Amino acid sequence: MARTTGSDGEKTEAAIREAAINLIARFGYEAVSMRQLAAEVGVQAAALYRYFPNKEDLLFTLMREHMEGLQAAWIQVRPTGSDPRARLAAFVRNHIRFHVERRHSTHVSNMELRSLSHDNLTHILRLRTAYEKELRQILRDGADARAFVVDDIGLTAIAIIQMITGVIVWFRPDERLSVAEVAETYLAMTMRLTGAESPREVQHVHAHA
Repeated sequence: MARTTGSDGEKTEAAIREAAINLIARFGYEAVSMRQLAAEVGVQAAALYRYFPNKEDLLFTLMREHMEGLQAAWIQVRPTGSDPRARLAAFVRNHIRFHVERRHSTHVSNMELRSLSHDNLTHILRLRTAYEKELRQILRDGADARAFVVDDIGLTAIAIIQMITGVIVWFRPDERLSVAEVAETYLAMTMRLTGAESPREVQHVHAHA
């Protein structure tokens, strides 16, 4: 991807990405044109192609960086210990916090997979699989240690991912619950889903893990 050097170029590219995420989340990828995006940013349409060769390259970049950011955030907070319950707690809290803070980006990443070409779609799905593999490993380790009761690791991982990602559908910053409170509530439900013992106790012990 071509980049214009210097702070002005970096600021313009950042503005393009932010505007693209907001417009696509609001109207859908197919309905947003490069001309509309340029007008939103306040540049000529031709200037966009200095940063992104075409509209799909822009969409792919947004979705790739969303997944790379999610993985990086998880690596940063992932516990070093072997306790699967502590690892699961950290995973759930990080996932919810990351997605609530990036509501529009999450919406675009979830709804616009169909707009990607085969190669780009394959790349994004590989990133997703690598991330979800982290959760499956936690569940497998927990089952092996008899900390969890999980009959089907894959299905349970899918159920957890869908549940904790779905927070963005309804949560708003001015709701009666804070992000942290929502995360703890969903963590308690996740622990029950995995058959973990004393989910409330685990929630409390690892609240600051």
